[in-house]
Amino acid sequence: MIDPRAIIDPKAILADNVEVGPWSYIGPDVIIGEGTSIASHVVIKGATSIGSDNRIFQFSSIGEDCQDKKYAGELTYLEVGDSNVFREGCTIHRGTVQDNSLTKIGSHNLFMAYAHVAHDCIVGDHVIMANNSAIAGHVNLGSHTILGGFTAVHQFCRIGSHVMCGAGTVVLKDVPDYVMATGNPAQPHGINAEGLKRRGFTPEMVRQIKQAYKIIYRQKLTVDQALQRLSEMALDTAEILPLIYSLQSSSRGVIR
Repeated sequence: MIDPRAIIDPKAILADNVEVGPWSYIGPDVIIGEGTSIASHVVIKGATSIGSDNRIFQFSSIGEDCQDKKYAGELTYLEVGDSNVFREGCTIHRGTVQDNSLTKIGSHNLFMAYAHVAHDCIVGDHVIMANNSAIAGHVNLGSHTILGGFTAVHQFCRIGSHVMCGAGTVVLKDVPDYVMATGNPAQPHGINAEGLKRRGFTPEMVRQIKQAYKIIYRQKLTVDQALQRLSEMALDTAEILPLIYSLQSSSRGVIR
């Protein structure tokens, strides 16, 4: 299951049924869980922990030093969950001591060809990053979110759960949960209603979220006024709470 042409450091820890293709390199501080498959010409380095049943395609670089000029060789980490797919040429970098020294990726995500996750990012579960999409350092990417091809996300942005960004979107501010966004810079275009329905949100939940979207974006309210209205709605609809959090916690401001 491990090709004899692969280079695996003796200090690396691989589960018994891990597959490694020819000419791949796995460094000394790497831990790889059961059922993970690594194609040829893959490089996995650093203090990197990869869970079970992941698939890593050729020419991917997982756990490399970050591109932050402040990085000076400190011990930093990458944690990857289970059942992720990293297609050809993906680049995933470890964290920095300027943050929590950690880049963390959840489970059941699809990173299409040449997707990039920079240092100190937190990626949830069931995320799709399409071809050539990239998130800069310190980005928080919520679960069930889709970034279209060539989407670029500015550092320190937060993109909520169930968000959809169209191809070529440039995200410079936070995107609240449930919102569809596109453009350069990103602009809101309603909620991801179809995605919510597919994930089990009831018609009434979707209706309430649409109403909350209108409060934020269509009624010319200030943020404080919108928060007051949303807080009243949240008493009956818990799904509104992520929108409240998006407005309250944003350090860069949300797209409006």
